[in-house]
Amino acid sequence: MTASGGPLSVQMCTDERMFAGLAEEWARLHRACPAATPFQSFAWVHSWWLSYGRPGRLRLVLVRRRGTLVAVAPLMRVSYPLPALVPIGGAITDFCDVLLDEQAAGQGALALADALHDEARAALIDFREVRPGAAVERVYRCWRGPRHRLRDSECLELPAAPMDDLLGRLPKARSQRIRNKLNKLTRLGVESRAVGPEETASSLRRMLELHQLQWQDRGVTPEHLRPRFLDHLVRSTVPMARSGEALVREYRLEDEVVAVDLTLLSRQLAGVYLYGVHPLLRERKADVATMVVRASAEYLAAGEHRVLSLLRGNEPYKYRWHPQSVVNQRLLLARRRTAPLLAAAAGEAAARDRAKEILRSRARSRSGAGNENHRGAEGA
Repeated sequence: MTASGGPLSVQMCTDERMFAGLAEEWARLHRACPAATPFQSFAWVHSWWLSYGRPGRLRLVLVRRRGTLVAVAPLMRVSYPLPALVPIGGAITDFCDVLLDEQAAGQGALALADALHDEARAALIDFREVRPGAAVERVYRCWRGPRHRLRDSECLELPAAPMDDLLGRLPKARSQRIRNKLNKLTRLGVESRAVGPEETASSLRRMLELHQLQWQDRGVTPEHLRPRFLDHLVRSTVPMARSGEALVREYRLEDEVVAVDLTLLSRQLAGVYLYGVHPLLRERKADVATMVVRASAEYLAAGEHRVLSLLRGNEPYKYRWHPQSVVNQRLLLARRRTAPLLAAAAGEAAARDRAKEILRSRARSRSGAGNENHRGAEGA
């Protein structure tokens, strides 16, 4: 079909083989979309589908101008808890979005909105974890029908700056405490290095082994231990490391790898996605968060990245760095006939938020009654 307002052709792709053949033109579009994060790279999205996708549910909206791919909405159909089209990526993806070539962003957003409007006859369009400034906000603004914006996960961000600059942002006492932690890491002899693409697969396997050790007595996220998660990380991160979209670091102590972290990279941000740490570091009172932030600051200071994102989660230890809070959005789009689905999703989200606030209030009350002051884990 041809989109109004320009010579754009729009296709709904449900063929997994066609999806697999989009790598080259998807990569070009990813580079042409200023808002794109590493989670919109072809390597990440396609690898996720291979690990988690279900046959018959693929819905890729592809927009081309004179044969060139200028917009993509990577979606899939779900039936629970409501019939909806949702972004490919699921719970292990921190930012979801569409891709829009900046040179055709206006027309591309309209074309995506028109195509999704057709699909919304029987399903809600539900974009979770949308970072402020994301490309899909353009689609939201030109949507012809009921729409609703909700808060989603909180992310914490630091400027991509040298360590001295990060410390200079802090109160003097806190800055000195972190300098003491840095000095301790130096005395222990902890050293870090970036591994090459040829070592990435083995380092990722080591990272997940260490991650399991790190959390074995504290409740590890079950998905991180599943083979499909390892397959996805290796399959996506190796090509991303080759293209400069991922960085894997190993940390050594006495010639043993005691920690590994994975950072995902785009033009605008670097996101510390996951790390694994040997309990030996905790036993020696090494501050893991400080170790990772120092290594990240050293790497990013020489590049063009603007933001060091600690990604989703507001764990107390992150606040010692005085990060900026950036709240992801949830964008709900519907037609008049599917407006009840939108209302149901918004109502369920509001009820969940109220339940969380009640639990937080009770926790604060218990904490106050016990005269305790919990500051959370300091890293590992």
